[in-house]
Amino acid sequence: LGALIGLMVEEGEDWKHVEIPKDVGPPSPAAKPSVPHPPAEPLVSVTVQKEHKPGKLQRVRLSPAARNILDKHSLDASQGTATGPRGVFTKEDALKLVELKQMGKITEPRLTPAPPAPPTAPLATPATIGPSYPRPMVPPVSTPGQPNAVGTFSEIPASNIRRVIAKRLTESKSTVPHAYATTDCDVGAVLKARQDLVKDDIKVSVNDFIIKAAAVTLKQMPDVNVSWDGEGPKQLPFIDISVAVATDKGLITPIIKNAAAKGIQEIADSVKVLSKKARDGKLLPEEYQGGSFSVSNLGMFGIDEFIAVINPPQACILAVGRFRPVLKLTQDEEGNAKLQQHQLITVTMSSDSRVVDDELATRFLKSFKANLENPIRLA
Repeated sequence: LGALIGLMVEEGEDWKHVEIPKDVGPPSPAAKPSVPHPPAEPLVSVTVQKEHKPGKLQRVRLSPAARNILDKHSLDASQGTATGPRGVFTKEDALKLVELKQMGKITEPRLTPAPPAPPTAPLATPATIGPSYPRPMVPPVSTPGQPNAVGTFSEIPASNIRRVIAKRLTESKSTVPHAYATTDCDVGAVLKARQDLVKDDIKVSVNDFIIKAAAVTLKQMPDVNVSWDGEGPKQLPFIDISVAVATDKGLITPIIKNAAAKGIQEIADSVKVLSKKARDGKLLPEEYQGGSFSVSNLGMFGIDEFIAVINPPQACILAVGRFRPVLKLTQDEEGNAKLQQHQLITVTMSSDSRVVDDELATRFLKSFKANLENPIRLA
């Protein structure tokens, strides 16, 4: 302040002819602004106990730089004098205390700071600011190769499969108008047929029947076997069912090609081979790219029902829950009411409303239910 930093002259005037004052002193006290400017850096207020007034707590406002200096040199703000605006203890005040300590004029802190507040307590603020608010907790980044401290996080590198899944699911939920329809299917006849096949050493699962029922229903209702190509619906000439398989790297959907023409045992064998290749990461592109309809079954994980995200450019995906015993009141041939146990599964179809509207989706589920509950229709 008060030092010469520049010289201005009128247009056309030679600055060399201007007399430069030899000594420019600091501005007079009268030139100082009557209202002090607020400090440029944020302030931190701490509560200390004055030695000359036992039990009396007084608030001292510290700048962040001053607080760091005091903490580093084990000093207390009450050992010095705050010279900043509105009683702020500034960086210069802290450096002066450090100088006094180095000269041996300060040995032990005369004042004892108040005990620190617990981590969950709100940050103390000056009374003039208003109510106090909690300081947001930002976890520090963990150090590679070292154990994580409490509250830290680690960045997980995304695999190529995970990036593709994230991109496609985001695209699906952002651009495809999803509609949902749910129904319950009685799989009692399927379970009985499965037991009969096991007797002949033919191992098939309930999901194999579901895949076959979906394929047969698509053959009966080709209007559902479509996709949206960006401009309009496109009729697909093939019925290829994509089956969701969970792997260590993410969800992948190998394809059962021409599923409507395959038998239950052939579908079961294809699912086993493709699922193993998917978990081993050995699927060929043509074995998981394409498909006209998807089936995702979480019944083996104990899930009753759920909603799946459409796998574009497909128009539909069927989400299948576990089969569960349910007691229902039925009538026998003589008209007598009795309780009978049924094995039900809940299926929910997500459909692209641009090509499969609610009415078409409802009719599809009705036909799918009839086909699954009567396995003879799948032959």
